[in-house]
Amino acid sequence: MNDVETAATEPGRDFIRDIIQADLTAGRHKGVVTRFPPEPNGYLHIGHAKSICLNFGAAQEFGGRCHLRFDDTNPAKEEQEYIDAIERDVRWLGFDWGKNLFHASDYFEQLYAWAEHLITTGFAYVDDQSQEEIRVKRGTLTEAGKNSPFRDRSVDENLDLFRRMKAGEFPGGARVLRAKIDMTSGNINLRDPVLYRILHASHPRTGTTWHIYPSYDYAHGQSDAIEGITHSICTLEFEDHRPLYDWFLDHLPVPSRPRQYEFARLNLTYTVLSKRVLTELVRGGHVNGWDDPRMPTLAGLRRRGVPAAALREFVKRIGVSKANSLVDVAMFEHAIREVLNASAPRRMAVLRPLKVVIENYPEGQTEELEAVNHPDDPAAGTRKIKFGRELYVEQEDFMENPPKKFFRLSPGQEVRLRYAYFITCREVVKNAAGEVVELLCTYDPATKGGNAPDGRKVKATMHWVSAKDSVAAEVRLYNPLFSKPSPDASNFAAELNPDSLEVLSDARIEPALTDASTDVPVQFERQGYFTLDADSKPGRPVFNRTVGLRDTWAKVQGAS
Repeated sequence: MNDVETAATEPGRDFIRDIIQADLTAGRHKGVVTRFPPEPNGYLHIGHAKSICLNFGAAQEFGGRCHLRFDDTNPAKEEQEYIDAIERDVRWLGFDWGKNLFHASDYFEQLYAWAEHLITTGFAYVDDQSQEEIRVKRGTLTEAGKNSPFRDRSVDENLDLFRRMKAGEFPGGARVLRAKIDMTSGNINLRDPVLYRILHASHPRTGTTWHIYPSYDYAHGQSDAIEGITHSICTLEFEDHRPLYDWFLDHLPVPSRPRQYEFARLNLTYTVLSKRVLTELVRGGHVNGWDDPRMPTLAGLRRRGVPAAALREFVKRIGVSKANSLVDVAMFEHAIREVLNASAPRRMAVLRPLKVVIENYPEGQTEELEAVNHPDDPAAGTRKIKFGRELYVEQEDFMENPPKKFFRLSPGQEVRLRYAYFITCREVVKNAAGEVVELLCTYDPATKGGNAPDGRKVKATMHWVSAKDSVAAEVRLYNPLFSKPSPDASNFAAELNPDSLEVLSDARIEPALTDASTDVPVQFERQGYFTLDADSKPGRPVFNRTVGLRDTWAKVQGAS
């Protein structure tokens, strides 16, 4: 793997699009038909987003169409929940397949008929060996495979056994159908691959009709051919499978001739995109479901408040290539910030409250101040916020014995409260344990709106909320799920970050945030971007931090 990428290739141009353009120019295809073919055995993740954007995006750009096709050939691992989630995620990302929704199971009858065709033409046979025996005899990268003792069965015997497999006469795993290609091939994928296996499991769409199911390698290319796919775009690990993809097309009477092209999958720092690992994270209780905001799933990113537009922009910036690389997650966060900075309304929230009492402010008095909803968008308007004698500020905005360059609140130091007044700390109140629990301050009534008529300046502007009018909230801060930039997928549990989630149960938010929506992230001024979580209850909102205002990954990497 190459070094971490911090710069993107030229947006909008890549070798896949160059191939498509060349094919159309040369007249090899009249139009473009691509497909996104997920297996419904889990939720989509950010790596799938790259493939979705490429397949749907390229089809749109060249006036073609993209199919959504579920590779539903393994009912033991597939569920309707995953099917529904995949459709929801693709739509959320901004793409629509229209009438072009297909399933590999749509073609089970045709695939079976073509399997019999391979048997009758001498290119497939039923093998009674166990899975382990087949694996051992397949050989290695340096050692040729060995022919199965059942490889030379007659066509009639193979047809009889295969039809009985289809009828459900044999137990699961008792027999398989294999292609007869070349057990000495340097490409292990061509060493008599399995086409069908016996599996007595109910399928989400076909129920218990079938007792045998096709392999991915067998079903995939033929499904492409049936649908008239012109450019079958997949990730780089399938490059060695392309000769097998083409072998099936050469030996079957398929209605069209698709061509497979491979591109490098997305690899992201501090992230694991193995579906096996993601499944184990969920089943092992390491996260709170597939949509846990720490997960790199599209559902998790959406719940965290990541805009689909930011994900599309990120994918565009990293580009499409044939070289594997590791992309710095800071690039992703930068794309999120850019989108949210332009769109997110501003609000004030105090995550770790410290009480402030303004002693010279009249008791019982409250006034309304005007606050802008977005500093760069006058059309976003303003809102009213209430100011009174008792407020909350951030604990980290006060230091009793500050260092030289600490310009926020400290004894005797004047600061500006956003939209309000200048205040000065006069006294510190501590509890029995010596912890600061309250600040006694004064304010300058002449500085209403945050400006001093005498022209004096302060070096810090702080956010705040009214103690009386603010609302209690829970805020969840998400940190990297893994503690290392390149987590080891084979030992992922040992590299989980124990501090990936911090829950702040005593946060205070301005009342305008009670109208927040799970679909519209907001900026907590000076804090970051946050979104309302579905766990919220009436009177008790829960907010997830989408991303901080600054790059936090430099600090993480420096500490690792």
